[in-house]
Amino acid sequence: MSALLEVRGLSVAYGKVEAVHDVSLKVEEGSIVTVIGPNGAGKTTLLAAIMGTLPSRGEILYAGRPVNRLSVEQRVGAGLVLVPEKRELFGSMRVAENLTLGAFARVRAGDRAALAALSDVYARFPRLQERERQEAGTLSGGERQMLALGRALMARPKLLMLDEPSLGLAPLIVREIFAIVSSLKATGVSILLVEQNARAALHVSDYGYVLETGECAIEGPSADLAANPRVAATYLGQSAA
Repeated sequence: MSALLEVRGLSVAYGKVEAVHDVSLKVEEGSIVTVIGPNGAGKTTLLAAIMGTLPSRGEILYAGRPVNRLSVEQRVGAGLVLVPEKRELFGSMRVAENLTLGAFARVRAGDRAALAALSDVYARFPRLQERERQEAGTLSGGERQMLALGRALMARPKLLMLDEPSLGLAPLIVREIFAIVSSLKATGVSILLVEQNARAALHVSDYGYVLETGECAIEGPSADLAANPRVAATYLGQSAA
């Protein structure tokens, strides 16, 4: 497998405060990679820099090419898509309208198959089809997360970045969301998952990075990280037995 995304020595500063320092990571094609760590570790900042919504120093290679100078729209057009922590749906618009907006860049580029992807999204999220005429703002938390995921899939991503997809959701819904994330891998979508629920994230991913105070503290195959005494004690609530 080759690296779809490679980040080399990435640093992001807010004024004089460096939120991310010299972070390097890779996402191989067809894999799920997770970044775990405490609140304020720089996880969301890292994703924002990769997406191009925050300025950064270092190299970001996507499909072997540098994307540092590309706009957010150009990155989306290349297949790099972010589902942000706050989901950023249009609450007064219907479910179907929110989904259609996800394909906007494809439609503008003349992709005639763009809106046909709607049926694929509905097949994956039957609940969204049931509520297609409902305003997004009236959905439950789990349904809003499904809508955010569905809208991202309308852009036909090659790399899907997810920022805290389980945030604020009931445990049963969290399991459902992670089952969906896992199933996306089978469709050929590579995933970079930022998540505070370390147990669920390590269970679903192939490889993981632990981000602490803006730096990569530990990395390795997810199964190895889950068995690491320090990771288990700090993030999985287990004693280092």
